[in-house]
Amino acid sequence: MRSAYSVDTVRTAERELMARLPEGALMQRAAAGLAAACADLLGRVYGSRVVLLVGSGDNGGDALYAGARLARRGAGVRAVLLAPERAHARGLAALRRAGGRVVVAGGADGAGGGAQGVEELVERADLVVDGIVGIGGKGGLRPDAVPLAAAAERSRGAVVAVDLPSGVDADTGEVRGVAVRADLTVTFGTHKPGLLIDPAREYAGSVRLVDIGLELPAEPELEALQHADVARLLPVPRAESDKYRRGVVGIAAGSARYPGAAVLAVAGALRGGAGAVRYVGPAGDAVLTRFPETLVSDQGPKHAGRVQAWVVGPGAGDDTATVGEVLAADVPVLVDADGLRLAEAGVVRARRAPTLMTPHAGEAAALLGVDRAEVEGGRLAAARELAGRYGATVLLKGSTTLVADSGGGAVRVNPTGTSWLATAGSGDVLSGLAGSLLAAGLSAVDAGSVGAYVHGLAGRLAADGAPVGAHDVAEAVPEAWRNVLG
Repeated sequence: MRSAYSVDTVRTAERELMARLPEGALMQRAAAGLAAACADLLGRVYGSRVVLLVGSGDNGGDALYAGARLARRGAGVRAVLLAPERAHARGLAALRRAGGRVVVAGGADGAGGGAQGVEELVERADLVVDGIVGIGGKGGLRPDAVPLAAAAERSRGAVVAVDLPSGVDADTGEVRGVAVRADLTVTFGTHKPGLLIDPAREYAGSVRLVDIGLELPAEPELEALQHADVARLLPVPRAESDKYRRGVVGIAAGSARYPGAAVLAVAGALRGGAGAVRYVGPAGDAVLTRFPETLVSDQGPKHAGRVQAWVVGPGAGDDTATVGEVLAADVPVLVDADGLRLAEAGVVRARRAPTLMTPHAGEAAALLGVDRAEVEGGRLAAARELAGRYGATVLLKGSTTLVADSGGGAVRVNPTGTSWLATAGSGDVLSGLAGSLLAAGLSAVDAGSVGAYVHGLAGRLAADGAPVGAHDVAEAVPEAWRNVLG
């Protein structure tokens, strides 16, 4: 499992470690890892042109020391200083001893080009190292750094960010202004939340973690499941299992206008590990035509028969009565789509059994009473706010899918998926899949995060770089399941 920790937690761990190490040893560890990553990216270090964008503080120091290591291997290294009077003195001295040259941003570049010449220097580089701002940066780049970030984006070479792309928020993943776009981010000690959450994740490129020996708390700020974690959670039937031991999931979905939502939710549920699927709603004929193994009822949720979990809302229209009836059940409930709009916050909070809500950004914005852009720009805060407001587990869908529990603890971030999943009905498949995992006995947090993981992987496998429909994603779930179990 990959973990991410807040800036405060990382800084505390760094202080504790530095107190036990010789002065400067921790920075040298970071610089060695950074230089190795840069060398790997360059392939041939000797004769390459490397430009360091150096701000004040330790982040710039890491870049300077790494630049010195590259210079000793024959690279032509120039450091562009944004704040010369506050540049890391020892790092700067090390770079100069190794043969590196220094340029002042906005001033002469050693070739007589001034500010324009500095930007051209960046554009011609084989490698640009972003050491402008560290993990404490807030609110985007300062105006004097913006032209350098733009030049780095135009550069023909690769851009490597030191610890975190400058201009993004390490704790929240927010990008409020101009930020550096990196091809590779070399981060130290642990992932930072902003490296895993959009929109900041888009700026990080690939991420390489360098172990510098930090001792961190057991509970992180964020965690991302990996294959081995998901494999341990996936329900696998035993020899004595029957459909009730495996779990029966109820699907209350669809309407005369949206029968397809019911079909897709049932498709996801049938592939989600439960022993049986009961369907309640007006789309019974459509469901049976596609999936004759479904147990269909037209008597409402109360009379559908025994279930271990419910899914309610996909394509439900304005069927408030059905949503209310499902929420009154004493089993876990997944609420999606129209059900989110129809579910009263007080009713959800009063439930004793677990509730899993699965909004996309637009639905989350409506529930919170804010603009969609606010949710998309601050996904972590939105997921936590919704979970607290409803007393439920919230799976916030999107380019970065997050699962937050009302009781706090680490937020799960889903590492799988593809932009091809942005297609009508894909969320209905996820609802059925996650609901089936609830019925199989997983907690709301585990059902949401495992469901998102398998769904995202199924989307990748189904798409394979080409457009897909939601039914293709459902059909690929068994392959994704086998891929996880190996």
